[in-house]
Amino acid sequence: MNSQITLFFFFFSILSLSQISNSSSLLKPHPCPILPLPSSQQLQWQLGSMAMFLHFGPNTFTDSEWGTGKANPSIFNPTHLNASQWVQIAKDSGFSRVILTAKHHDGFCLWPSEYTDYSVKSSQWRNGAGDVVAELASAAKEAGIGLGLYLSPWDRHEQCYGKTLEYNEFYLSQMTELLTKYGEIKEVWLDGAKGDGEKDMEYFFDTWFSLIHQLQPKAVIFSDAGPDVRWIGDEAGLAGSTCWSLFNRTNAKIGDTEPSYSQEGDGYGQDWVPAECDVSIRPGWFWHASESPKPAVQLLDIYYNSVGRNCLFLLNVPPNSSGLISEQDIKVLEEFSEMKNSIFSNNLARKAFVNSSSIRGDQSSQFGPKNVLEEGLDKYWAPEENQNEWVLYLEFKDLVSFNVLEIREPIHMGQRIASFHLETRKTGSGEWERVVSGTTVGNKRLLRFLNVVESRSLKLVVDKARTDPLISYLGLYMDKFSGSSRNTTKITITRTLKEEQQLHDL
Repeated sequence: MNSQITLFFFFFSILSLSQISNSSSLLKPHPCPILPLPSSQQLQWQLGSMAMFLHFGPNTFTDSEWGTGKANPSIFNPTHLNASQWVQIAKDSGFSRVILTAKHHDGFCLWPSEYTDYSVKSSQWRNGAGDVVAELASAAKEAGIGLGLYLSPWDRHEQCYGKTLEYNEFYLSQMTELLTKYGEIKEVWLDGAKGDGEKDMEYFFDTWFSLIHQLQPKAVIFSDAGPDVRWIGDEAGLAGSTCWSLFNRTNAKIGDTEPSYSQEGDGYGQDWVPAECDVSIRPGWFWHASESPKPAVQLLDIYYNSVGRNCLFLLNVPPNSSGLISEQDIKVLEEFSEMKNSIFSNNLARKAFVNSSSIRGDQSSQFGPKNVLEEGLDKYWAPEENQNEWVLYLEFKDLVSFNVLEIREPIHMGQRIASFHLETRKTGSGEWERVVSGTTVGNKRLLRFLNVVESRSLKLVVDKARTDPLISYLGLYMDKFSGSSRNTTKITITRTLKEEQQLHDL
């Protein structure tokens, strides 16, 4: 009997130790996300970073920007049209999707719509049997990049424009054609553009949005006010230095939204509506023989001020009258791609030993600071809860020289950081000196310095956040193309008064 009791207590002790061991090895739960959060479609869109706009139609042949809707359809005849060329150039240049002007303001349709004769079926191209949308959809699918379509609300050709019910029925019918005949659509692009003195027109936007989400549930809808993606408020491709994905849709109206609100978003916003920065590679949106593309270094600058400010960069590259993207534009895109790859292919921070002020649950493998050197949203640094400081430390064996800082947040957990700064330790005194300051981060924040920074010791400090900050990636790079001074000095860049006021108000 005594031996049985002894055996019982032995196995009980083993079981208890096993339970204690298992309990101690349990992982600390992930922090609770902070609302609002992106939908799966918005998340995929933001991670795509860049899209290519394709303005194409009768304007390409009439040397105009806003067609009258009266041009003869026979002028549309791109004899060498090759949608596969468009798509391959986009893919080779790092664009995740292409967006075509299926119908611009002139009302001409690049597909054979059953609701109007003002389309490719009335043109000489392909003897009236062509379909630009179909050819692009096929090329995009084969290349594995997303397809987006722009259907202009303003229509200068259709007689029913200005008759509220009749035109809305017409528009919805054409939208249904586009969203049911060409496979998966990743983005539907709308705007409130309309010339002065044009007919008054009430658009049933809420009905349009509901139909689009019904027919293409994986698509995001772009407009001045969302619902999924917002316009940045300019056509220069430039976001505000503070740019939240947070937004209040009730404060915005398509065609009549305050540009500063669009550029900056809203730190107290209740909706997730990230921004898209649209700009053309040429002075105009349609191809004109007399115009030349922007230089690659200017595209790089726009990249820093769009993608590098938590936005998507939508670059318009218009096909020419032959139906091809021009060699001039191709050359610029190749140079831009080479510059971008040269800068961001070598993350100097990976040479650092990374530490932090605290770690959530004190389990370095799950939420530790080393996570910021790995790309992807699934791993990130998370500090312990209820801390007074949030700091990442980087120590290098040798001096490292850089002039670009990259920070990313795991945005599927919400946008959190409202301000941050980077410091470097002075040689000799050991004191910390501020190098650069920034406000919002979001999906990606890129900051260029006026001069090259050289250091062995750095620390990234999050000054203000909506809740405990999370950082998924940290990068340090050398940009030799942006015209930065080649002096190897430490610098301090202070915030603008406007940014200081924004931080004070949060």
